[in-house]
Order: sequence, then C-alpha cells, then structure tokens
Amino acid sequence: MPTVTVDPETARERLQDAGVETTPGNTDHERWRAQHGDAVAVAYDDKVVVQGATPTDLTLLLKEGGGRAHVYFDGASRGNPGPAAVGWAIVTSDGIVAEGGERIGRATNNQAEYEALLRALRAARDLGIDELDIRGDSQLVVKQLRGEWNTNDPDLKEKRVTARELLRRFDRWGIEHVPREINDRADDLANEALDDR
Repeated sequence: MPTVTVDPETARERLQDAGVETTPGNTDHERWRAQHGDAVAVAYDDKVVVQGATPTDLTLLLKEGGGRAHVYFDGASRGNPGPAAVGWAIVTSDGIVAEGGERIGRATNNQAEYEALLRALRAARDLGIDELDIRGDSQLVVKQLRGEWNTNDPDLKEKRVTARELLRRFDRWGIEHVPREINDRADDLANEALDDR
C-alpha cells in the first residue's frame, strides 16, 4: 500500500485541480478520502495512503510535479481502411502505470496510429504527468508531429492539430521513431483488441 508523504491539504488541492472529488473520512482519524479509477486515497494528519488495484491512478496525481513517463502507441488496421484498433502504454519508474487497447471501428492504419497516440496523451494528462518521452513505430506520425512531414489528408491534419494541443499541456515532450520490437506492448494491445471479437 503506497504512502505519499505530502501535506494532506496540498494533496486535496492537487486532486481537486485534477477533477477528483474528495469526501469526508470514515473515522475520526481520517481527514478525507478520494476515489479515482481503481484507487482510493485516505488522508491522515501527516500522510496520504493509497489503496486499490491500481494505486498509480492516484499516486501520480498526488506527487509534486507529476513526473516523467514513456508513452508507447500503436494502431492496427486490417484492410487499410478496414477494422481498426489502438494500443498504448504509459511507463514510469513504477512500471506500466496505464495501458489500453480497443477497437475504433473502420480506419486506415495512419488514422489508427494517431488515435492511439491521442488516447495515450489524454491518459498521461489525466494522470498528471509533466514530461513525456513518446515512442512509436509510425514514421508518419513521428515526422508529422516533429514538423518534418506534412499531410494533405484532412483527417490526419485534424488529428495532428489535436495532438499538438494536448502536447502543449506538458512541460516537456519529445517523440521518437522506434522499431516494432521496442513498441511491442502497444502493438500487442492493438492486435489483441482487433482479434477479440
């Protein structure tokens, strides 16, 4: 059970800034409680204890300066365009703190790649992460976000603008193209979602 050494009032403010509601404690010793995702935080006089299946749903929000994370993203499309899915993973020094994989309907491979990135960026923002090192095996997405390549496709242009808007909310970010072997968790999540009928 993680214990976050933080002033309980400061912790409450951080949670409220992140849109997480706090409620009065259940006992005389508890100052307040908060639930977010699969985690519950309980504040005492000098510390906050986090419980639950995924404590990082709250611990990243409670720590000063949400920290740094690696984001891996991948999209998959069968038919291009065809049935498509996304996969993404967020990794910190605590390991994988969030991941997802789901079908997104009919899309091209490039649209799926962008959609995977957008979902990962929103999850990183919701976790309160400050700095991102983004990794993906899509040269198109990487080079477009860096400004090295352009696009005439209106849908991809819109997704690039959305990604740039989300990235502005982080203190620092960088994006790098990596081989599929390094991006294997995101790739697995996208393909598992596509195969799951």
